[in-house]
Amino acid sequence: MDRRRIVGGLLVLAGLGGLLAWQAAGPRDEAPLRVAVEVPALSPAAKEGARLFSANCASCHGENAGGSSQGPPLVHKIYEPSHHGDAAFMMAVTRGVRPHHWGFGPMPPVPGLGEREVARIVAYVRELQRANGIR
Repeated sequence: MDRRRIVGGLLVLAGLGGLLAWQAAGPRDEAPLRVAVEVPALSPAAKEGARLFSANCASCHGENAGGSSQGPPLVHKIYEPSHHGDAAFMMAVTRGVRPHHWGFGPMPPVPGLGEREVARIVAYVRELQRANGIR
């Protein structure tokens, strides 16, 4: 293959890689973001999740997962299921999370929540996301 084509192809790939990395980084340096969240009629599991979210998550992630000065909104395209699957939420709750999308500090583990409770919280967040156009 022609050397110029190889170099040109590598430059294109490097540029695409940089663009993708920049987009994946999200609003890391932006001011804390709060979003308006439309709350749909909730399933029974999501209703329980809303109660658990309010007691364990809302102090940082805001009312209806809309974000606060302490933590990011979970009703945001960054948390769509194809990027942050349900298992990512489970790991965040049980192990904590280093900051990787936002300028907030690390999320500590949340004590006292088991798999069933986290599954209910995730059901709530996913129903909120779908109602607000995040699929």
